[in-house]
Amino acid sequence: MTRPKAFVTRLDFMCLLLVFWAFSAAAQTVMPLYPAKVPNAIAGPDEESSKDQVIRKVSKPTLTVFLPPAGTANGSAVIVCPGGGYGVLVMEWEGYRIARELNKSGIAAIILKYRLPDDKTMKDKSLGPLQDAQQAIKTVRERAKEWKIDPAKIGIMGFSAGGHLAATAGTHYDSTFIDNPEKTSLRPDFMILVYPVISLLDKIGHKGSSSNLLGASPTAEKVRYFSNELQVKKTTPPAFLTHAGDDTVVPVSNSIKFYEALNANGVATDMHIYSKGEHGYPKTPGLNEWFDRCLHWMSVNDFLPPN
Repeated sequence: MTRPKAFVTRLDFMCLLLVFWAFSAAAQTVMPLYPAKVPNAIAGPDEESSKDQVIRKVSKPTLTVFLPPAGTANGSAVIVCPGGGYGVLVMEWEGYRIARELNKSGIAAIILKYRLPDDKTMKDKSLGPLQDAQQAIKTVRERAKEWKIDPAKIGIMGFSAGGHLAATAGTHYDSTFIDNPEKTSLRPDFMILVYPVISLLDKIGHKGSSSNLLGASPTAEKVRYFSNELQVKKTTPPAFLTHAGDDTVVPVSNSIKFYEALNANGVATDMHIYSKGEHGYPKTPGLNEWFDRCLHWMSVNDFLPPN
């Protein structure tokens, strides 16, 4: 008996979904960030928890590798650092969603689930996230051939406090806080910073990020060390910045001060400020709006092939 056409269509559609699901699952690999012992760690129970794709109490960092479909990769890669004030990680909005968008443009995306500062799990909680960012850059660069990545086109991207971590990796790459026997370069080739925390100074810094990272009473020296607008030099990687003028959580002056420091040192930088957007860009600007500007900047600066 001949099956109804509608049944065949539904069956074919389900088969296609299964193929797509299998392909997607194969394209994503979750791996421990460190092959052996996690540096600067204090042994203890794993208390990590997740609700609504927001993760808390991360003490075991990982990388989730999203490679673009075969034949579409252009060699560029971006390590993605979700935000959350160094208290949580907003994994879907500022992680998986972004990785999928990067893959659409042929860019490999590697999501960094970095350790969240905690005196119970780290000897020096101010260094834990930076160590993880450096290890992520090292790992991607050393596995570039395997993942079909150009080792000279590895960037780091961060949102909010993840933007602070990305900017810290870009301004402190010449201080090594991990084992690096091969002397692999820890300098990201470019930075993409979305409504980032940049400064931890009282006037413009985000108090929650500062308190979680440095503690309630940090020394003035440590505050300055992690205020990235004060750490820019001529070899700091190029940057793309975007922020909203009406951001009441992380003032837009964070991006402005960083742009001014980069520009003063001759570092190629784009900055796009929106009058409306609030923190997190919940409604506007849409992802395509600011992301397309980012892709244009990457192309102009040779991190992507010309359009």
